[in-house]
Amino acid sequence: MNKDDFFMSRCIQLAKNGKVNTAPNPMVGAVIINNDKIIGEGYHVKYGENHAEVNAIHSVKEPELLKNSTIYVSLEPCSHYGKTPPCADLIIEKGIPKIVVGCVDPFNKVSGKGIQKLRNAGRDVKVGILEKECLELNKNFILANTLNRPYIILKWAQSADGFIDKERNGGRPVLFSSPFTQMLVHKKRSEVDAVLVGTKTAFLDNPSLTVRLWYGKNPIRIVLDKGLNLPSSLYLFDNSVKTFVFTEKEKENSLNIKYITLNFDVDLPQKILNTLQSLQVQSLIIEGGKTTIQNFIDLNLWDEAYIEKSEIILGSGVKSPVLNNKKLVKTHIYNTSTIEFHLNKF
Repeated sequence: MNKDDFFMSRCIQLAKNGKVNTAPNPMVGAVIINNDKIIGEGYHVKYGENHAEVNAIHSVKEPELLKNSTIYVSLEPCSHYGKTPPCADLIIEKGIPKIVVGCVDPFNKVSGKGIQKLRNAGRDVKVGILEKECLELNKNFILANTLNRPYIILKWAQSADGFIDKERNGGRPVLFSSPFTQMLVHKKRSEVDAVLVGTKTAFLDNPSLTVRLWYGKNPIRIVLDKGLNLPSSLYLFDNSVKTFVFTEKEKENSLNIKYITLNFDVDLPQKILNTLQSLQVQSLIIEGGKTTIQNFIDLNLWDEAYIEKSEIILGSGVKSPVLNNKKLVKTHIYNTSTIEFHLNKF
């Protein structure tokens, strides 16, 4: 590994520390080098707080060294005033002569402007070090700013013969997941902005859609309820977690529940995504049911799919969704079940 790759790898490692607290901002890490030694480093800790470059610069114990140093940063330094001042301005102010950038920021208020500002100030800027890894680090942020929709993850569990549940009007669903794979689902929930289910899943399963088996924040809960027919006794309506209800009816919001009125008859998935994008939701898990998931698949509105395949055989029931173009990336085997990971576009 060459020097640039080594220090950019450290930026990526630092950036991951902000995984659950930076959204809707990206995760970013920064390292400052003098004579091939790290003299400062930092990462974006929390949305609204200092960016990675600021924290790295403030960590340098001998500021006079900055004028003969190189700063590595996994994402292009910002050039605009947002929650904080422009990082490009601070780098220029401190006299740092060399900047190494992992990837360009796709956000339209930056998108090359930070790099150009640094070059206009006479700074030596190198771009594209571990670019693929830096893009992957912030795939939610990148996709939201290029395709103008959240990054979409599909998740379901099914029997060995391809059913997600038995046919039922009540009672408990068939449990395909083990305690370990249930924990993995909760871990995944803690890493996204929102989780969505359809009306039938909400009614029959009465899910909480919270993070209980893993440490982390609860995602926004989203439920489709066209006619507002779901009972208020469901966990989704307990006001414990921010919840969006997409409906055709009008209803006043309550403490933690926001009712969003849409026309369900035409392009519903796209309308949902447009609304979520406007609300700065950059990542979404769709956990059910079959019809809801299949609607997004048929419109090619998905990026990852996690399919847990159990050894249980049902013989009949509700058929599982079908990926139109299976792009299997890898599988993980956990005792009595296998989790397939499919990747669509990114």
